[in-house]
Amino acid sequence: MAAVSTQRTADLREPSGWRRAKNRLAVGSMWFALLCVLIPLGFVLASVLVKGASVISWQFLTSSTIPPNVLPANFGGMGAAVVGTLEITAFASVIAIPLGVLGAIYLSEYGGNRPLARLISFLSDVMTGVPSIVMGLFIFTVWVIPRGLSGYSGMAGSFALACLMLPIVIRSSYEILRLVPDSLRQGSYALGATKSRVTLTVVLPAAAGGLVSGALLAVARAAGETAPLLFTIGAVEATNSNIFSGSNTALSVQIFDNVLQPYTGAVDRGWGAALTLIAIAFIFMIAARLVTARFNRYSR
Repeated sequence: MAAVSTQRTADLREPSGWRRAKNRLAVGSMWFALLCVLIPLGFVLASVLVKGASVISWQFLTSSTIPPNVLPANFGGMGAAVVGTLEITAFASVIAIPLGVLGAIYLSEYGGNRPLARLISFLSDVMTGVPSIVMGLFIFTVWVIPRGLSGYSGMAGSFALACLMLPIVIRSSYEILRLVPDSLRQGSYALGATKSRVTLTVVLPAAAGGLVSGALLAVARAAGETAPLLFTIGAVEATNSNIFSGSNTALSVQIFDNVLQPYTGAVDRGWGAALTLIAIAFIFMIAARLVTARFNRYSR
């Protein structure tokens, strides 16, 4: 009898007739859309792997950058660009991630419907849609031009990338904080905890996995930006470990410079730099997934 009742319940939940047809059509459309996205993505990844793998080597990742010329691709490398990408992105993260998380905390826990909260939310939405080249031109106008040639530096590039990362961190962190059950807050208030203590010891630990994941995704996006760096970091061939002074370089800039050249060696180095940049972004993505999974297991 119980088996018959269970079967009837399953039959009631299963769509029938035109509802089943619409359900299958929707599922088929989603799979078709996924296939349409994966096909060009697969071609792009395959092209980068095929053309960049032959150039990648330890020497390529550590040797100094050379100007685009007729030299073969196995001469020189992207060591300076790798170091520049990592330090510029790291400094941009130091600027944008704390400010973005603090802004999200204010919007979620303190702002409510206040004018400042509405202004921050509006500006973060607007900045999300601003083209990246506009951020580069903004930093070029307010930072580089007043300082002349000394204004070109890794720090200027970090400022431009931080402007791109900030709205992403704010929006992603805000959505994650909203997912924290309100019952956790109410239970802590019932025990006599203050709002700041509830935020620090209850809300943030519960949302830590999502916050870290959103921050790393913003870092991965910033690491691949080219337009903001063209106006801010200048050009250099040797490794510059001082982000605060002197021109610098990055993988995205080297890709842009090399693939525009008519020389085979330069184009090959551009493909190798593209594969290196994809690998760095992929590492950030994997790290975000691992951190999220670890925090989810800990919260359970």
